[in-house]
Amino acid sequence: MEFLWEISLQAVGILTLIFGILGIALSLLLLFSPNTTRKVSNLFNRYIDLDKKVSYLDKEIKTENLIYSHHILTGICLIAGSLFILVFLLFKLDVTSFVKIFFSSQKFYSISEIVFSSMAMIGKLVGVSGIIFGVIFLFSPSQMKKIENKVNTWFSTQNMINKLDETHHDIDTFIYRHAVLFGLIGLIISIFLTVLATINILHK
Repeated sequence: MEFLWEISLQAVGILTLIFGILGIALSLLLLFSPNTTRKVSNLFNRYIDLDKKVSYLDKEIKTENLIYSHHILTGICLIAGSLFILVFLLFKLDVTSFVKIFFSSQKFYSISEIVFSSMAMIGKLVGVSGIIFGVIFLFSPSQMKKIENKVNTWFSTQNMINKLDETHHDIDTFIYRHAVLFGLIGLIISIFLTVLATINILHK
């Protein structure tokens, strides 16, 4: 696991270096030739119809009939699965030993232990909740139906999609009107990222 972590950090460093070099090039282009930058921007500008891409999110999938017609089986499976999770997390899982398996050095040990302990706590809460809901499914499916109706909420994605479909040409106009300022800001940030990534890669 530590080996994979090191590879991930190395990949992030390389990507940061690439984006930093691209940022320097684009910033210099914006400083000395904003018209060319506008042409490049227009070349890569694309319109994506999000209505077709995410239309399935607004579809209602009914599973209540199947679940409530077999509420005893559903309740037993839910209780059995939740008990298995609780037994494993309470009696079988040793977070300290588990972390030592993947992180032998002390470099990321403390953070990893906190993360795994938090995940184990969430798992215990899920297990207890599963047992409670499983019992309700077994003995009072109508009560479970009432809880479900109270919790069920319809989220319309259309408002979010409408915002994503809006074009903001005024942003491009503002940036090209202050090309020198944004070019300098981009150049400074890109140089900083490039130097930081280079030092990190050479240090490894």
